[in-house]
Order: sequence, then structure tokens, then C-alpha cells
Amino acid sequence: MATDSPPPAPPAVTRNEVARGAGLAGLSRAGALIEALAQPLYTRFFGIETYGLYVALWGAVSILVNVIHLSMPVALQRVVPTHDEEAAHGAVKLSLIVAILPASCIALLVTLNAHTVAGVFSAAPDDAERLPAAIALFAWALPLWAFIETATGAARARRAFGPEIRLRIFWEQIARILFATTFFLAGATNNGLIIAHLCSLAVTAGLCIPLLGRYYDLKLLLRAPLPRGLVRELLVTGAALLPSNLSRRALIDAPPLVLNLLLPGSKGAAAAGLFEIARKISTVPLIVRQAFQYVLAPLSSAQAHVDRAQVAPLYHFASRVSTALVVPLSGLLIFAAVDILSLYQPRAAAALPLLYILVTARAIEAIVGPASTIVEMIGHRALPLLNSFIAIAVWAGLAWWLAPGSGAHGMAWAIAIATVVSTYAATLELQISDGVQPFDRKLFQGLGLALAGIGLMAAAEYLLPGPLRFVVLFALWAGTSWLTLRFGLTREDREALGGLSRKLRLV
Repeated sequence: MATDSPPPAPPAVTRNEVARGAGLAGLSRAGALIEALAQPLYTRFFGIETYGLYVALWGAVSILVNVIHLSMPVALQRVVPTHDEEAAHGAVKLSLIVAILPASCIALLVTLNAHTVAGVFSAAPDDAERLPAAIALFAWALPLWAFIETATGAARARRAFGPEIRLRIFWEQIARILFATTFFLAGATNNGLIIAHLCSLAVTAGLCIPLLGRYYDLKLLLRAPLPRGLVRELLVTGAALLPSNLSRRALIDAPPLVLNLLLPGSKGAAAAGLFEIARKISTVPLIVRQAFQYVLAPLSSAQAHVDRAQVAPLYHFASRVSTALVVPLSGLLIFAAVDILSLYQPRAAAALPLLYILVTARAIEAIVGPASTIVEMIGHRALPLLNSFIAIAVWAGLAWWLAPGSGAHGMAWAIAIATVVSTYAATLELQISDGVQPFDRKLFQGLGLALAGIGLMAAAEYLLPGPLRFVVLFALWAGTSWLTLRFGLTREDREALGGLSRKLRLV
């Protein structure tokens, strides 16, 4: 049997490979940046209530998909690098079956019961009239997104991080903007955003087929056997990763959904929209951390099979770069928040305190780097479950206490605290189990420079008028980021950044 063959020894992983992969993955995750830039268009075209309803529906789809596919996209990053070609193809085949078939059945069920499902969601009166039709249509985002998630996960399992740049930026996000603009101009101001999202997913799903063909043999994918051992390994791995993966997605997608379900009518739709505006902007600094998560998942899994101790230098490198880039960027977003929200319709100014809370949490989280991902990938099966429980329990408890009275503001506090607590729990676990921790002299040196730069940004915010203030804030951010990269990284770290380091004269 294919799974009885000895697994090939993965090549050693270097900082250069991590940096190169993180750069590519960061570009692919920049789709979140484009989406944040597109938010002003969406809210001006369709209104905050309609946008809030849309993000609640998308949150429901995303959470359902993450339950349905049993963390197969993440499990592939463990299984594929450690098996021969036939077994790797079998693993991808099984992942596609597990993800797509149940999602399609659920989509059909929702479509047939759209009026009943529509009664669950809060919407403005105009949206409520068209909601059943929107739900019947948007339900088919389930199999499309399940396929996209699994296909891109299979590509990442081959250490291929660049292809998502085209899919997630130039096709999915840009296509969504073009479709949304077209539907708005055509007068479809209620369901136009939902239809635009579905169209962009269809385009992306179509492009995922040649993506699979680039890194896998499609014919072998169809005929690859599914031996019992491989099926069991993949399902057990996915089930072990499901709680942590689901909790991570829940902390992203569930808050606007919960706000929509918790608060009635237009109030629930508006609260979801305001929260999503703040959350989406706060994901801009998260791009750096997610880039290292995407890369270190398959790389640390492969490296752990060679020499588990070699994961530590990769983790130190990721944490130092994350701190050097994310903390100054978070300061820029906080002190330029008024200017950023001015791009939206005036009612979006209510998202300002939410933005402060969520961006601050992202900065605190970034200091310890991708600890949660490394805990998952180097073989700890119980710890990801514990961290997931901590994250969900803290969020659910605080949301139950704060959100009914404080709405989106209370939800922002709940998410911020839960995110920081679970991330630092993973950091402590790595220290105890493997003697690995992110803190060293260089990290603290970079953090100190970042905090000094943020202090100067605060002074500029207080002392300078509007247009001049933004220019100075931007200059301070650029200067602070250069200093943190130059003095917050070791020479080996800076050299690993390759051409970027030379262009910025970091070495």
C-alpha cells in the first residue's frame, strides 16, 4: 500500500524560505487589505444595514464551511509533506469529497427552506422583503467556498504560497468590487452585494481547478486509492485540528453574526456592519502574522519530522519580524483612524472606539508571533483543543455579559480579550513543553523602538491639524518601521529578507 512506503525526508527549512514564503503569503493575504479599502464603496453603495446583513450571512457560511470540511485544508499541510505522491493525491481527493459533498447537501436544504432561515436574521425592512431570495441564492456559497479553501490548502501543502496572490487579490477581491459596482449601477441596491460575492466566488472556484492541476496530477487525483490507514490519518488529524481552526474562524466570523441575531431589526444589521468595519480595518496588521501562520504551518510540520529543535529559530525569526512590522502599523491605524473612517459614510464614525480596541489587541497578539500555529503543527494534539476552549469560553462569556447592553462596543472587548488570552496561552505552552519562547533582546529592542515611535505619533495626533497630521503620522510610521527592522532583527534575520533588505538598506 502507498501509505506503507517510508515517507521522504523533508529538506531542512531556512529563514530565507520562511521569509520568501511569508512575503508571498502576505501578498495573498493582502486581499483583506483590498477588502478593507472596498468597504467604503460597499457601505456607500448599499448602506450600513445592508452591509451588516451581508457580513452576517457570510459569517454563517464561513463558520459552516469550517465545520463541514473538518479542517481538511489544514490537515493536508501535515499529511501531504510526509507521504509519497499516490498517498498525497489520495489525501487531497478525500479532502475534496469531505468538503464539497456535505456543503452541497446543506446548500440545497437551505435553499428549499429559505423563508424559514430568513426569519432567524435581523434586517432593515427593505432588506427583509428580499431576504429569502438572497438566502436561497447565497446558500450556494457553501460548496464554492469549501472547494476554494480545500484547493488552496492543497497548494500550500506543496509549499506553494504565491498562487493565492492571483486568486485572492486579482480575482476574488477585484472581481467582487467590479461585480458590486455593476449591480449598484444597475439598481440592485438590496441583494447586489450578496450576488456580487457569489459571482466572485464562482470565478475563484473555476480558477482553483488549474491551480490543483499545477501541483497535482488531476488524473491521478481522480483514481488515487483511499486506503483505510490514510483515511484514518487524515480524518483524525483534521478532527484534532478542528477545534482550534474553528475557534480561530469563529472569533473572526461569529461576532457580526451574533450581533445580527442578538439585536432586532435594523439595530442588529447596523451593529454587525459597524463591527465588521472596525474588524476589517484591524486585520491590516494581522496580514503579517497570518503570512507567517500560512508559511510556518507546513514548514514547521515538515521540520518537526527532521529535528524538532530547529523549529525554535524559525519561531524567533517570525516573532521578531511580526513585532517590528505590526506594532508600528497598529499605531498608524489608531492615530489615523479618524481620517480612515472619513472615507465611509458619516454613520461609520461610530466604529471608531471599536477600531481602537481591536487594533490594540492585534498589536499585543503580534508580539508573540505565530505561537498557536506552531503548537498545532509540531504534534501537540491536546493543547490546540485547550486553546480553542479558552478562546471560545472567554469570548462567549464576555459577549454574553457585554454585547446585549453595549452592542458592537461590548463585542469588540470580548473579541480582543479572547484573542490575546488564547494566543498567550499558546506561548506559555510552547515554553513549558518545548522550551521555546519568542522573547529575546532583539525582540525587546524592536518593541521599544516601536513604542517610542507610537509615542511620537500620539504627540502628532494631539498637536497637528488634519492634513499635516496625517502626513506626519505616515512619515513617523515609515521611519519607525525602518528602525524596528534595522535594530529589532539580527543580521541573519535581515539577510533572510533578501532583496527587500537590500532595497531598504537594512544590511
